[in-house]
Amino acid sequence: MFTGPTAIAYSADPIAAAKVAVTYANSNAKLKIVGGSMAGQVLDPTGIKALATLPSLDQLRAKIIGILVTPATRIATVLQAPAAQLARVLKAYASKGDAA
Repeated sequence: MFTGPTAIAYSADPIAAAKVAVTYANSNAKLKIVGGSMAGQVLDPTGIKALATLPSLDQLRAKIIGILVTPATRIATVLQAPAAQLARVLKAYASKGDAA
């Protein structure tokens, strides 16, 4: 892979480097991706393009947090509903008493 003019892209987030390289290669015909490496494993150009389609580490973290928070939000909504209904009933009685 290191014959001829070669450029190397690296990042702490392996997906970010692949995304930048593939995006730039799509807009510039002179750049050709010949391969890569991740965690000691050699990747071909198809592997790099597949890696570039994955969500970034921050996006994955956001999805996990969303999955963890959703049940708590639903529980809070269910628990809040009877109190809100009770408040509406009391307000209706109060406004009915004021009208009389």
